[in-house]
Amino acid sequence: MDEAKKDAVRIAVDKREAGFAGLLKGLGAEVEESTLPVADFICSERVAVERKTRGDFEKSVMDMRLFEQLKRLKESYPRVVVVVEGEASSGMLSKESLMGAYSSVLADFGASLFFTRNAEKTAELVFFIAKHEQLAEKKPMRVTGARKGLTIAQNQKAIVEMLPMIGPKIADSLLGHFGSVWGVFNASEEELLKVEGLGEKRARAIRNTIDGKYMKPASNPFED
Repeated sequence: MDEAKKDAVRIAVDKREAGFAGLLKGLGAEVEESTLPVADFICSERVAVERKTRGDFEKSVMDMRLFEQLKRLKESYPRVVVVVEGEASSGMLSKESLMGAYSSVLADFGASLFFTRNAEKTAELVFFIAKHEQLAEKKPMRVTGARKGLTIAQNQKAIVEMLPMIGPKIADSLLGHFGSVWGVFNASEEELLKVEGLGEKRARAIRNTIDGKYMKPASNPFED
């Protein structure tokens, strides 16, 4: 391995984080894009970063999605960073509710909380966290964290949540309706539509993901 390759900063990016692969490459990072099971960015074997715009942060507090995500992140990575991006509150939550949510992130989940102005500043923060982890602390980037032991139900839910457009609530509904992961994966589009709240778009995306032929990416710098 040449010296440049040895000192490269590697970052795993959830492919739903539009534009960030380019921003991070522009900073000098080698980027692996995929649908990550947890987090938006993986900086090392121990650090994961969850990014939320101001509006998404407040929505995720209102529907409790944030706390479910934090629970899963802490089960997978010992150090979790939450980045709230944007300069102003969306106004969906009162100041008291916002401060309560921030306090929960810090005190209940032990996560770090950062605020950035825009996507460029978020990318810079992620890059320098990864650089510190990999070059200073010698912690390699690894997508699968050291996951703690989970119950069968937690593992089943985690598997279903990896399907496209599926969050914790819909995963619960799918497993409750079909009774098992096998049942969810073998359900037809028509059967999936019987699950309350799923809808045609999600049902089609699930079947396309399960039934579609795997097309291996042309190259992957992390397989060297």
